[in-house]
Amino acid sequence: MHDMLVRLYALPDLADALAACAVDGVAIRRALMPEKPVVVDWVRLHFPAAAAEVEAAFARPPVTCFVALRGDRLAGFACHDVTCRNFFGPEGVAAAERGRGIGRALLLSALHAQRAQGYAYAVIGGVGPAAFYAKAVGAVAIPESTPGIYAGMLRATGRPAS
Repeated sequence: MHDMLVRLYALPDLADALAACAVDGVAIRRALMPEKPVVVDWVRLHFPAAAAEVEAAFARPPVTCFVALRGDRLAGFACHDVTCRNFFGPEGVAAAERGRGIGRALLLSALHAQRAQGYAYAVIGGVGPAAFYAKAVGAVAIPESTPGIYAGMLRATGRPAS
């Protein structure tokens, strides 16, 4: 999986994406520190590979994790500045909620937060849905970025450590 680059100075409007979600009954906002156990447990259940990065998002003031809420239930999350500074991700939306603009609104929320921090560009690391990021924010592939920062990363083997 390659990395992608996003021009933060040319992002689509955030207000429109948030409003579209609100019409559908979904609120997007920055997670609160006391919500960490709930958010991390939900991510661990639905997106286990992202749980450690979501925990790291709660260690930064302000919290660098955005959540999508349908009422009092989580519908998705997106983080930034966790594995590396100026990186977007991870992001995930509940299977039943996909295709409703939630992922795009979460993405834009995090990228606009990065822009507010003074970044001109952001890296989306180890991209899965490249077409989504290209369409949503004009992200472009970074040549020769596989495996990128994740090269040599320890992976769970299912065996106890010796």
